[in-house]
Amino acid sequence: MKRYHIYYQSPIGILEISSTKKSILSVDFVEQEEKSLDIPPILKKTSIQLDEYFKGKRKTFDLNLSIQGTAFQKQVWDYLTNIDYGNVVSYKDVAKAIRNEKAVRAVGNANNKNKIAIIIPCHRVIGSNGKLTGYAGGIWRKEWLLKHEQTFHSSPIKGNRQCFFFHT
Repeated sequence: MKRYHIYYQSPIGILEISSTKKSILSVDFVEQEEKSLDIPPILKKTSIQLDEYFKGKRKTFDLNLSIQGTAFQKQVWDYLTNIDYGNVVSYKDVAKAIRNEKAVRAVGNANNKNKIAIIIPCHRVIGSNGKLTGYAGGIWRKEWLLKHEQTFHSSPIKGNRQCFFFHT
């Protein structure tokens, strides 16, 4: 499977977006860009949607995603896409919602393994005590993303909640 990538300069750092010709594979924070040669339409579409998100104009994403993980991880990530923009839930809430109340730590581990930052919004999951815990991009980014969403939360929602998962 050929991988493509593009870089997006976000307000909180460089995002490397990787894809196949048709599906997003990952969105990760990186320290520096590399040269992108062949850029399929899915990467351009993702870059545009991230730009709209960071400008407060997009609340949901409409992208094909290729998710790599265990059945449990995929269940957690699927649930995360249903957390409304500007809202937060606890790891315990996620465990209860997926009918596995004792899996709070496993939910945290699944969040940690999420390769599609922002689009699969693991930043919207916090500790039961309301504290910000764990975020692969750094707690400061998680805090920034949550504040950003709170700023635009009352704006009309653009787009439908549509993330299409291709389990491979």
